[in-house]
Amino acid sequence: MNRMDRLTSFDPKLSFLHVYLRGRIDRLRNEEDMSRGASAVEWVVISAIVVAIVAAVGFIIKNALSDKASSVGNCIGDTDGSNNGC
Repeated sequence: MNRMDRLTSFDPKLSFLHVYLRGRIDRLRNEEDMSRGASAVEWVVISAIVVAIVAAVGFIIKNALSDKASSVGNCIGDTDGSNNGC
């Protein structure tokens, strides 16, 4: 009987802790869980790329709309009857 088995045989709390920790260590060593973690990282990277693209497109559209709004505002302000590029 090894030392850990002797310690856990007396106290059910230590026995539970030992079994729990052994399960966690075995799960960490399992290759399937590692691929699941890699998949989560891939999803984070993909999400970050999509958010960056959406932000860039939104910035471009905002600038285009702002430029057009300024242009229309200038045309409305120049109501002297001339048609100077509006």
